[in-house]
Amino acid sequence: MFTGIITGVGRITRIDDLGASQTHGKRLHVQCPPGYLDDAGLGDSIAINGACMTVTTLQQDAQTPVFTLDISAESLDKTAGLDSVGDVNLEKALRANDRLGGHLVSGHVDGIGEVTHFAPVGESWELRICAPQALGKYLAYKGSITVNGVSLTVNRVNDLGVGCEFSINLIPHTINNTALHRLAPGIRVNLEIDVIARYVERMLSLGTQAGS
Repeated sequence: MFTGIITGVGRITRIDDLGASQTHGKRLHVQCPPGYLDDAGLGDSIAINGACMTVTTLQQDAQTPVFTLDISAESLDKTAGLDSVGDVNLEKALRANDRLGGHLVSGHVDGIGEVTHFAPVGESWELRICAPQALGKYLAYKGSITVNGVSLTVNRVNDLGVGCEFSINLIPHTINNTALHRLAPGIRVNLEIDVIARYVERMLSLGTQAGS
């Protein structure tokens, strides 16, 4: 489990093929901030842009620490931004005694959204994303959503024929301490809905079936 509070911005520096066909995955080499891997070990879970991955090798003592992860073709197909070199949001798995500063996040991507608007508003930035239509029922005013691993609050929801556009306000701290500042219209992002919304939808659907 995670919280959606980013603990470091890393960078995918190299991508190796794990095989010759499209059914094979990739090995990602991720560079981290100094000291980031000091308490990490082989097999640990680290969320990369919101997708939970397993550490397969790590270089903790290097000036620029690096770890690798193996990502399957299935995961590459269901996520965005993990198939090319670039900055990524990092979060190590939640400990039992950690503060829950964001909201409960599983690290499982529910869908891929597309940035439709990203511009400054006062001291902050407004980010609008079009989510797949199937995720629209889970998005609500002042509800939680995870975008590329970052726990954020929905400010506005607009149901469209092609999907559901929602708006988020990013404060300067979020811009300065995550990789979200690199977003622009047309860029695809990983989305994870609030787990509470998922359970509510399930309970309501079962209640409807029982009453029919």
